[in-house]
Order: sequence, then structure tokens, then C-alpha cells
Amino acid sequence: MAMENQNSGMQIFIVRYGEVALKGLNKPYFERMLVERMRKLLRRFGDVSVRRSDGLVFVYADNRHRSEDIIGEISKVFGVTSISPATEVESDMDAICSAASEYMLERMKRGDVKTFKVEAKRADKSFPVPSPDIARVVGAEVLKRCRELKVDVHDPDCRIYVNLRKGRSYIYEDKFPGFGGLPLGTNGKGLILLSGGIDSPVAAFMMAKRGMRIEAVHFHSYPYTSKRAQEKVEALAGLLAVYCGRFEMHMINLLPIQEQLVERCPEEEMTILLRRFMMKIAERLAARTGCAMLITGENLGQVASQTAEALTVTDEAAKIPVMRPLIALDKVDIIDKARDIGTYETSVLPYEDCCTVFLPKHPATKPKLADILASESRLDASSLIEAALDSAETVIIRPYNRSIEGDHGSSRDTMP
Repeated sequence: MAMENQNSGMQIFIVRYGEVALKGLNKPYFERMLVERMRKLLRRFGDVSVRRSDGLVFVYADNRHRSEDIIGEISKVFGVTSISPATEVESDMDAICSAASEYMLERMKRGDVKTFKVEAKRADKSFPVPSPDIARVVGAEVLKRCRELKVDVHDPDCRIYVNLRKGRSYIYEDKFPGFGGLPLGTNGKGLILLSGGIDSPVAAFMMAKRGMRIEAVHFHSYPYTSKRAQEKVEALAGLLAVYCGRFEMHMINLLPIQEQLVERCPEEEMTILLRRFMMKIAERLAARTGCAMLITGENLGQVASQTAEALTVTDEAAKIPVMRPLIALDKVDIIDKARDIGTYETSVLPYEDCCTVFLPKHPATKPKLADILASESRLDASSLIEAALDSAETVIIRPYNRSIEGDHGSSRDTMP
């Protein structure tokens, strides 16, 4: 995958971004945030240069590092749509033809290539040769040097791209996809209600992909839920931090609230009442931590607490916006996304969460707000919420470093 360059000992990557390019007067800000995030992720590779130029970002890295690792890190930067390892040459037709031919000779050694096509883009309009002619001349030179090859303009085995810019030109073949979206940190901060299931990590990822920084709260029912269950959630958080960066997660025990609900409220209302307490606690936590909204992994109709009626009653408990990015997705789509981002295998580990404790046999699917408020009036809700917040344990979640060191463990610091 790595390509030789005139810059000896260096490998070069062209990084493209999509939606960022549409930002008008705010475009420089979004580009700057994109580059800063890229530099931060690539620091582990040592002396790496990242610069932007006329709608593209160029990454220069030492040849000692595997190009697959560098591409893997860049692809985790939200806003990036594709990455190409490239050869850099002078913007001179002889240099371009020579580099393209050398690349094709090497490419033929790596795999079965019988046909090719050259596509050219002339970003420097002052260059005297137009794009179609650049492609034609380069293709003719490749045919001279690689006599076994033929041109196929419709379905070639190998497609060579030439990007001719002022002073320097770039030759590449592959385009490795990124996740797209917007650079992290360009859309405020939200608080994800993170469980150990499949949905909430995907919801956090999707909001982070829109540029939102993430903080998390996890509700548990220790000792009814085990320490292993909490460790599973921390592992999921570590996987999210690969994309979202370092963040804080607040661990809150709901068992005292659940015990009060069992003692004083109708069994069928347990799930809805518990969800409302989660929202109230999360809202208070969001105010303390500067989060503008709550984020959940709820999906319409998936379980009893996620019917339209139940969500309406749940939303009444919080005054700040509640984002539900998965609300209209099919479960199979959520599972596919969980596999894509690497959280699925951890999410399906068989450890219980707080929602399985004291689970009613027949939960209310069409709760009425008046009935729920009447049940809540039997509790000292303010005291229960304060006690839950006072007992919270805050941990710092750091990203896994799997692509470089093969580390599959989570990094966790406890805050005083």
C-alpha cells in the first residue's frame, strides 16, 4: 500500500473531507478543527506533518510506520471521507509519466493486473496541458513501459489518479473510506445515557460524528448488577473514545430508587418511572458538566419503554432536549453500525444491566402522564435524586490504542 515519493523516507496521504467543504464563511474554522483532531490522533507516530491546501489535507509520515496504521487512525477522524496513499512528484509531465509507470510496474508485482485507466484532474489551471490530455499522455507512457497491460476505460483492474496542483502533483490508486460527518468539537457537548447494550454506544457515535463532544452517565444497580457488568460498560466507553477522544463517565447506583419504586409504586409502571428518574438525574448532571442535551439509544417501538406514549411520558421529566439518533432505525441497521465501529462484540457479552433488575412481568406500554405523576408523588424524588448524584463515581475514559500496540484493555482513571 505504501508508495515511494520524491521526499525520501516519507510516505504521503491525501485526505478528503465532504460536508466541511460546504461551510461557507465558517469553512476555515471547520478545516482547522479537522486538522487539529488529525494531528492529535497521529502524535503517536512521532514527527508527522499535517497541512491543508486548497480543499485537501496532506499528511506526511515516516516510512518506518505501516501505512495501514496511519490510514486507520485518520479514518477515525470525523469529517474525513476518504484517504489515499500517494506518490508526490513535480508538476512536470515527464516526472508524472515516469512516476505513474514506476507505480504500475510495482502494482503488477503485487497482484493480477491486466487492464488500467488513468484519470487526471488539473487543479492548477495555469498548467498548459488540459486534464484529458494529461490522462492520455500518462496512459501512453504506461503502455510503453508495461507492455502486458491494456487500457479499459469502463471496468479496469487498476485505476490511476493524477492530481496536478501548482508545483506538486500526486499519483494514487486507492481511496480508503472515512466516516464523514463533522469534526469533533464543532457542535457542543451532549450527555449520553450509556448502557451495556448495543444501541447507546451507536447513538453516542452518531452524535459525535455530527461534531458533538460526548460525556457519559451509566446507571447500575450494584450489587444486583455485577462489577463485571460495569467493567463491560467501561470497555464500551473505551471503544467509543477511539472516535470521541478522552471523556468522563459518571457511574450512578439506582438501587435505592428501584427499591423505593418496588415498595410504593405499581409494578407495571416500574420501567417508565425508572426511566424518568434517569432523565431527571441526567439533566442535573448535564447542567453541572456543560452538556446542552441528553442522548439516548432509544428506538421507537423496540421495547415497552420505547413506545410513542412511553417516550412522551419520559420526555416530560426533562426540560432540556433529548436526542435519539436511532429512533427510526431497524434493529439490523443498528447492529450493522455497531459491528462497523467495533462495539458489537462487547455489547453482546452476557452481563446484566440495571433495567433487568425488578423487571415487571407486564410493563405498561401506553402509560398516562397523570398516573405516572401520581405514583411519583408517593416518593421523595428530590432526596432520591440528590442522594444518587452525591454517590456518583466519575471515571476518565481514554481510547484504546489497538492499531499500534494491540492493546484491548480500557484506560480508566478515577476522579476524586
